[in-house]
Amino acid sequence: MPVRLKKLIGTILLVLLVVVYSLLATMIAVAQLSQSGPIAHLLFFLIGGLVWILPAMVIIKWMVSEPKRG
Repeated sequence: MPVRLKKLIGTILLVLLVVVYSLLATMIAVAQLSQSGPIAHLLFFLIGGLVWILPAMVIIKWMVSEPKRG
């Protein structure tokens, strides 16, 4: 697959990941944290703010990988 096409697909996937993840995290926060204290909010948003990086790293690694020869 050409590098430019991989980067286009990867960019679209990253944007979709951020949009879907942020909506999902917001829905969970509204449903589960309404009666929670500030420590629970801090932990949820700290962990939730970092978890999306894992799938993003996989997408970025795929985007920049060299095409297979042969």
